[in-house]
Amino acid sequence: MQELNILDFGADKNGITVSTKAMQKAIDQCPEGGRVYIPQGTYVSGALFLKSNMTFFIEQDAVIKGSGNTDDFPIKTYRWEGRETECYSSLINAGMDEGGVRGLTIDGKGTIDANGVELFRKEMSERKGARGRAVCIRNSSEICIRNVTVRQSPAWCLHLINCTDVKIDGVKIYTKYDEHGRRYEDIFNGDGIDCDSCRNVFITNSLIASQDDCIAIKSGKDAEGRAAAMISENIHISNCRFESGFGVAVGSEMSGGVRNVTVRDCLFNNTFSIGSVKTCRGRGGVIEDILFENTELCNTDTEHSDCKWFRGGIYVDSYYSNDEISKELQPVSEETPVIRNVTFRNAKVHTCGGNAIYISGLPEMHCADITLENVSAVGKYGMKAYFTDRLKMKNVTVSADEGENYVFEETTREEIK
Repeated sequence: MQELNILDFGADKNGITVSTKAMQKAIDQCPEGGRVYIPQGTYVSGALFLKSNMTFFIEQDAVIKGSGNTDDFPIKTYRWEGRETECYSSLINAGMDEGGVRGLTIDGKGTIDANGVELFRKEMSERKGARGRAVCIRNSSEICIRNVTVRQSPAWCLHLINCTDVKIDGVKIYTKYDEHGRRYEDIFNGDGIDCDSCRNVFITNSLIASQDDCIAIKSGKDAEGRAAAMISENIHISNCRFESGFGVAVGSEMSGGVRNVTVRDCLFNNTFSIGSVKTCRGRGGVIEDILFENTELCNTDTEHSDCKWFRGGIYVDSYYSNDEISKELQPVSEETPVIRNVTFRNAKVHTCGGNAIYISGLPEMHCADITLENVSAVGKYGMKAYFTDRLKMKNVTVSADEGENYVFEETTREEIK
């Protein structure tokens, strides 16, 4: 494997001068199957654009830090919150052309630091586009990201759009705090990883300390998402640890559909939720075949409480972003979202922040076939279930610190034998 050291191209390891041109030159000259090597040091950079069949290797104690100059991050079209939108470029980019890239590896024990606090303030002030991400890869396949630390993004941290065959292993992501617990000020929408209309994704052995959803699985929003019809499917998350944020979320931008998602053998510490499946009227699309298995949540953080944005330790919510549940029937149309076949098995929940378990379909489109098996849940409030068909329960215990343990309305229940 031919290796290109960025120092040989004039990169400044002391972080005094901006090294974008030197680093991009090394990337551009990297032969097929080659490796661009980032040795120890701090390298200030604007947007970098990786290509096919290369390895981008960040050595331990090497830091790529985003420049604080928004001119170093040109405006390009990305998907943002479910719609194609002009955005500031991300620090690390790939696949921005229609053909995308194939066979890209980002590796090493070094750090990608997007300098998000500084860029957040400037990008929000200028408003030339939506905020950039730390890493954004789109229209690409055979992607491997491992061992690196990614932190302090202006918005979502690692964003995958229309990617296939992705492996993320051993990464550490910090969007709320740094590794030492120091909080990043101002940043919001600080998701850890967003799988956006992606297929065949494996996320393993990783740590995510997020300001928002730790991992979010999306597929476009409303009419634009339905027209694009780019599903997210076969997403597998295992042996991960989550230290803050809102756990693993399916939705709410899910108009292209989401199916076959598994979350196994994961620990959640001071996250608001283990998992959420969330949508609302107008989205359309189908969420189905979702499994959370062998998970545990302990949340003693009182920063957030039950509200329209997040409901509890385990929740399925067709009224996401709505202040109240409306019992008024609406006509069923392409804008009506569907949630079915969602299972939480072998789960322990102890939270002070909201409902232990919350499930709500729509009056015109009930959630269907929601299964809770071997679930022990303690919450500020207990379990609530509305507009749900065939709620299947086996060995479920719920305890509320306030109010009733169980509230069911327009819900049919079945005991699993």
